Amino acid sequence: MAGLSKRYGEVVAVAGIDLEVQEGEFFTMLGPSGSGKTTTLRMIAGFEDPSEGTIELAGRDVGGVPPYDRAVNTVFQDYALFPHMTVGENVAYGLRIAGIAKAERAMRRDEALEMVRLPGYGDRRPGELSGGQRQRVALARAIVNRPKVLLLDEPLGALDLKLREQMQVELKAIQGEVGITFVYVTHDQDEALTMSDRIAVFNEGKIEQVSPPVELYEQPATEFVAGFVGVSNLLERDGSRFTIRPEKVQLVEAEGGSNGLRTERGRIADVAYAGMVTRFTVALDAGGELQVIRQNVEGSSADVTSEQGREVIVGWRPEQTVAVRGSSTEEEPS
Repeated sequence: MAGLSKRYGEVVAVAGIDLEVQEGEFFTMLGPSGSGKTTTLRMIAGFEDPSEGTIELAGRDVGGVPPYDRAVNTVFQDYALFPHMTVGENVAYGLRIAGIAKAERAMRRDEALEMVRLPGYGDRRPGELSGGQRQRVALARAIVNRPKVLLLDEPLGALDLKLREQMQVELKAIQGEVGITFVYVTHDQDEALTMSDRIAVFNEGKIEQVSPPVELYEQPATEFVAGFVGVSNLLERDGSRFTIRPEKVQLVEAEGGSNGLRTERGRIADVAYAGMVTRFTVALDAGGELQVIRQNVEGSSADVTSEQGREVIVGWRPEQTVAVRGSSTEEEPS
């Protein structure tokens, strides 16, 4: 994609982005609602025409090419299965429309169902399946045509948390097995970090950063990325702005010394017990607040909630701070 833009009247949905997805990659477009990620996906699929810019699929410029003639398939959140057809008929539907011989249709149908861990489900109806199973059928129907690129538009959004987490692991495993390029859209940061080879963070029609998950989390390029991908503390000291993740901040015992940490004094303004961890909000004497996360290896809720109001020293290793710039959507000074 080069110089890709999409306008709806005066509204700019996508504002001149450049993006290259590598073959066989699990690539995620992450951002809040209205950030341009789904519009970009729809332009790749051919459901929307760009206002400006070009899209190439496997080296082919697909400008003006209808969706059915692009080497892509799309999986949606609502599954879009035919309720009157069996699972097997749903999966093989595209092959039948394409005129594939019956024997090959059956072979590829069964192969696709095996890939999504649903062997032997071909004779069932979609209404007899759980939400997670219907999502797998939709995935099988999409991969049975062997597209070069599979587009997934928030496909797990309708599932409950536990099933969604299970499907994240399975989707990543399936993508590795089939070797198809996945372009995945989500607003869920944990989902993106769990599954992706690389992530593009969208904000107001622009891309803030494109990086592998570890780099995106540990080295956010902008304030927006630091705040949207996980939780991050933003501090300004001596004219510079930097972020530090809550799990990197320690509550330091005064008599123990700093041990090379950068330290500041403050007061615990709030305590939230969350089972495995406790979240502290520390109001700093020098201004600003820090979120601190401490694992509950020992102690209980009664122990931690009594700490509210206590004077504390917080510390972190200088190399764990990251200098950040403003959002890429901000106007440059004239």
